[in-house]
Amino acid sequence: MAVGDRKDPFLSFNFVVEIDGLVAGGFSEVSGLQAEAEIQEYREGGVNEYIHKRAGPIRYPSNLTLKRGISDPTALWSWYSDVMQGTIERKNVSIVLMDSAGDEKRRWNFQQAYPVKWTGPELRAAVAEIAFESVELAHDGLAPQ
Repeated sequence: MAVGDRKDPFLSFNFVVEIDGLVAGGFSEVSGLQAEAEIQEYREGGVNEYIHKRAGPIRYPSNLTLKRGISDPTALWSWYSDVMQGTIERKNVSIVLMDSAGDEKRRWNFQQAYPVKWTGPELRAAVAEIAFESVELAHDGLAPQ
């Protein structure tokens, strides 16, 4: 790497959310980007110095949570409303991190997601704040890139 050719980390505010390949509006927060390998321990007879640790299946310890200011499009509410009525439509959801020029740098593709929790805004007449909604999505894991 040449002097002055430094690579700064990407900024966390520059992202988009895609649902089934379409940008799903502006979100203020995304959380739940988590995966971990379960560890399976195996004791070998006669070996007392250590326990073998093998990688087990990958698990996703938390749901994907999307938070945004409420606006006219009601796609998230409609999707959750369908679940409340017993119609579960699974969709692929991608979180895309961009660089400062707006070019895609990282992508996390969650497979077969569906909403399992919707949280509406806290309404207070004494405060002029944005009304936020959030939706939690269960999913079948990250798709390989």
